[in-house]
Amino acid sequence: MMQQLQFESSWDKQIAPQDRDNIEKIFNETKHLNSSSVIFSPIREAINHKEALLVSVLVHNFTEHPLTFQNAPIQYSVNDNVIAEKEFTLPDLVIPSQVSMPWTFIFPKDSYRVQHSFKNGRLELK
Repeated sequence: MMQQLQFESSWDKQIAPQDRDNIEKIFNETKHLNSSSVIFSPIREAINHKEALLVSVLVHNFTEHPLTFQNAPIQYSVNDNVIAEKEFTLPDLVIPSQVSMPWTFIFPKDSYRVQHSFKNGRLELK
C-alpha cells in the first residue's frame, strides 16, 4: 500500500496553487519515511493577527488505523526547547490509514513562549 496525499475539503477549496505545489513537493520528499507511526513534516510557521502561533504541517499517518484528534497532546519545539503545548480536539480531521494530509495547528496567544524565530521547529504527538 502506497502512502497517498489528500486534502481535507476546506483546504482543497482554498489552497493557493503554489502552496499545493509546495505541499506535493514535501510529500514526495517525505512519503517514503520508514515509519509505522505518525510524523509531522513542517510546511510553515506564522503568527496571525490575534498573535496565535500557526504551525502548518503535513501529517503522515503511516499507521494501519485512521488518525483522529481527541484531546491529543501536541507539542512544538525549536532546537529541542518545547515552546508550545496544547491538547487538540479536531472533530473534522480524520486522516485515513496510509494517508498524508496538510493541517494547521493553532496555538493561542498565551499557550506558547514568544521566540525571535519559530523556524526549524518540530511538531510532535505526545
